[in-house]
Amino acid sequence: MRVISVVNQKGGCGKTTTSVNLAGALAADGARVLLIDMDPQAHATLALGIDPEEITENLFDVLAERERAPHLDQVLISASERIDLAPSSVVLSALEQKLAAERDDDRTERLSTALSALPHKYDFVLIDCPPAISLLTFNALRASQEVIVPLETSLFAIDGVQKLLETLALLMDRIGHDLSVRILPTLYDGRTRYARDTLGEIRELFKDMCFDSVIRMNIKLREAAQKGLPVNLLAPKANGTLDYAATAIELAASSPSRENKKSEVESSEGLSTQREVVIRYRNAEAADVRIAGDFNGWIPDRNVQSHIQTDGTDRVWTKVMLLSPGTYEYRYVVDGEWCTDPDNLDHTPGPMGQPNSVLHVS
Repeated sequence: MRVISVVNQKGGCGKTTTSVNLAGALAADGARVLLIDMDPQAHATLALGIDPEEITENLFDVLAERERAPHLDQVLISASERIDLAPSSVVLSALEQKLAAERDDDRTERLSTALSALPHKYDFVLIDCPPAISLLTFNALRASQEVIVPLETSLFAIDGVQKLLETLALLMDRIGHDLSVRILPTLYDGRTRYARDTLGEIRELFKDMCFDSVIRMNIKLREAAQKGLPVNLLAPKANGTLDYAATAIELAASSPSRENKKSEVESSEGLSTQREVVIRYRNAEAADVRIAGDFNGWIPDRNVQSHIQTDGTDRVWTKVMLLSPGTYEYRYVVDGEWCTDPDNLDHTPGPMGQPNSVLHVS
């Protein structure tokens, strides 16, 4: 069960939009998802069509009392197929005052304790955090292994996220465990040079921390929230649906367990001879082509030499990698969209059922 906090202390960056629609995309790929609304504004609850005022028990009841408190599974609501919701309400804002007399560890472990008692039926737990570093955020981070930071493609937002990352580093030291942090560019308008330049700065600044997927501005995302649905259920072909589907694939492919398994394989191989492996991708219209696989932790073009040439009307991307003998899975990322290798018909199902190309190194 992967527990992921969606965090940004700046409002309006797409935090709740990401929490709800990433849950929808993961569920559409067959995963069981629990969405925890840790924001007293209850926007994730509202975005799934549930009125916080009509709920008799919510997350506050689970976290506020150790004795006589309902278990987390007793307050869950089935929001849609394969998505359950731990709802919030404005009363959650009183949690910090309620627990003021408790020791720090007791106050910040409430959500982690509640999750540990939950039956292990979920593949992903997504936590929509409030737009502030507070006791609620502390609880979310302590319960998580991973963090997604939605980042609006603007310079002020970049400055704010740099400060947030510094804060997260201090919090990780304080709570005593590491978090895998990824940056997800949001609210992207590729029609403007400003947005394209800013996205380039984000990628240059955050490098491997940055998702290759980008969430474009799309009115269907707002319409879906108004209808109380993830966008994939309202508009299956909308840009918002496609972007969160790509993010879900990238997230599933880069799971820590897969990366750890790869590291163990590399360690066991020791000093085995690595081979230079060259593969090419040909396309007349693509502007950006990267490769990601279990050989580089599913981070596009990490540890890969990339060369671009022109052959008539086509552009040819050559990818050069040093790999030990074995079998690897990979996909291309072409202009932000994940796809298999069109020149390789050897496929295998990935963790979410999507096809991955297979590379054999002898």
